[in-house]
Amino acid sequence: MPLINRVFTSTSFDGRGFVASVALAAGLTFAPFLQAQTPAPAGSAAAGIEQYRQMLQDGNPAELTALKGEGLWKTRRGPKGVSLEQCDLGLGPGKVQGAYAQLPRYFADVNQVMDFESRLVHCMVTLQGFDRAQVTRAPYSREGQSATEIEAITAFVVDESRGTTIAVPQVHAQEKAAYERGKALFYFRGGPYDFSCASCHAADNQRIRLQDLPNLTKPEPAQKAFATWPAYRVSQGALRTMQWRLYDCFRQQRFPELQFISPASVDLITFLGVNAAGGKMDSPAIKR
Repeated sequence: MPLINRVFTSTSFDGRGFVASVALAAGLTFAPFLQAQTPAPAGSAAAGIEQYRQMLQDGNPAELTALKGEGLWKTRRGPKGVSLEQCDLGLGPGKVQGAYAQLPRYFADVNQVMDFESRLVHCMVTLQGFDRAQVTRAPYSREGQSATEIEAITAFVVDESRGTTIAVPQVHAQEKAAYERGKALFYFRGGPYDFSCASCHAADNQRIRLQDLPNLTKPEPAQKAFATWPAYRVSQGALRTMQWRLYDCFRQQRFPELQFISPASVDLITFLGVNAAGGKMDSPAIKR
């Protein structure tokens, strides 16, 4: 069976299969909105936006979110009344420093590849006794609202990897398979615009309006993009995680909703993380 068929039958966006959904693809083009453009000259609006981004770096509200997350990580909670300090993120129970930079990775105790958020949910369920459906019911905060517990804990853990080299492993067979599935998803075209992740992020010097679109198939832009998520998004007044970033990309492509911590989401993060190898984590960042 071709790889792309395996991806959408065994690793679907919502766990129920994606093939029927993409049959709605109408073959339309998004070309009027997506254009290859040369980098903006100094003094242009795009250059002004970049200057604005640099000015935002001081006083990142995500620092407060990370403090909240640290408290949640260390507090005894849940039906079992224990903290998350024994959660194994791949470096041993309770070790968080540098852990985020090496995720997603294979975990033998569940025999699967997990990103940080899927591993966090696993620990909240198995260690603390929380109900999985309840924990994952609303993983993303609404604009202007306080961060969810998952967002806050993610901010804390990723902050503990700031400056750490990105090294998403490709040793176990399942890690390699996750990368290949993620790559297939990245290039898959579908939906009403016949769109893919690669439509925006596999070429140089592309923008939608004034929004730069990094080429995630090249090391330097892939490193910069992966290293700065999660991020506090000023326009939404909220801390956004990598899971949310992919969810929002799928929404903009008019694809079926990408389910939180689904295998497909983990595969895509694996692909992006491996492409970003060698970069230095600089998150939580702050974005427009």
